[in-house]
Amino acid sequence: MKSEQVERVEAFLRELQDRICETVEQADGQARFVEDAWARPEGGGGRTRVLREGAVFEQAGVNFSLVHGDKLPPSATAHRPELSGGGFIATGVSLVLHPRNPYVPTTHANVRYFEAQKEGEEPAWWFGGGFDLTPFYPFDEDVRHWHAIAHAVCEPFGADVYPRYKKWCDEYFYLKHRAETRGVGGLFYDDLNEGGFERCFAFMQAVGQGFLDAYLPIVERRKELPYGEREREFQLYRRGRYVEFNLVYDRGTLFGLQSGGRTESILMSLPPRVRFEYAYQPLEGSAEARLAQYLKPREWV
Repeated sequence: MKSEQVERVEAFLRELQDRICETVEQADGQARFVEDAWARPEGGGGRTRVLREGAVFEQAGVNFSLVHGDKLPPSATAHRPELSGGGFIATGVSLVLHPRNPYVPTTHANVRYFEAQKEGEEPAWWFGGGFDLTPFYPFDEDVRHWHAIAHAVCEPFGADVYPRYKKWCDEYFYLKHRAETRGVGGLFYDDLNEGGFERCFAFMQAVGQGFLDAYLPIVERRKELPYGEREREFQLYRRGRYVEFNLVYDRGTLFGLQSGGRTESILMSLPPRVRFEYAYQPLEGSAEARLAQYLKPREWV
């Protein structure tokens, strides 16, 4: 049975998915989202929406899910071992947008809510999420704007919130085997229950609503820039890093697979086209080599 808190979060997330999909369609101007509604045999389900072969977005996926079960999967209990063996309910919206133009960054955002309870104990709840940016040809103006919005989202909740969650994002989206960040960061938080439900829920809403303000101006600035085969090939090569992170490190991917979620929905975060090249090295001084300067934490605000 859903708690009142779950019902309120679910209503917000469904509306958020609708709003993001509508806005992305307007920004693309050509393609439309196709929805797959799905049910999970163990409990719950969701609606996966994917836009493909658009004028701006090669693929865009925006997922809503609400799943529940009698036992938390290992990916959730790894950092909350005290809840091992308990039941759970989890709901969230997760998106990944893969633009066609290499000068437009890939982006990811997620907002989610968990409740977990062991028999005879009070339920535990927490929020998580954030958003991050993965450019192939970075522009300082874009990265500063991205982080300025992230800072503005956090500011009403305390002066320490942005630097804490910005640092967490830099550390989470880090490919240890490559010794580089996945992109230029943003915000990441988890296990948020400080200050009560209302405050935490308000922060989730601010993050979810702030994402479009952070991303769409970048799309508008870069989507018409001309590019050629060289830039496209570099984009496909760098997309390989996205695949590596999501399949090796990402907790959301692991949770979805371990909890019996819909595989196609979980893996829609992967790019539709990608290439891997052995021991690739960009030409010294090239625009491609410049990206390495951005794949380590830096202060942008």
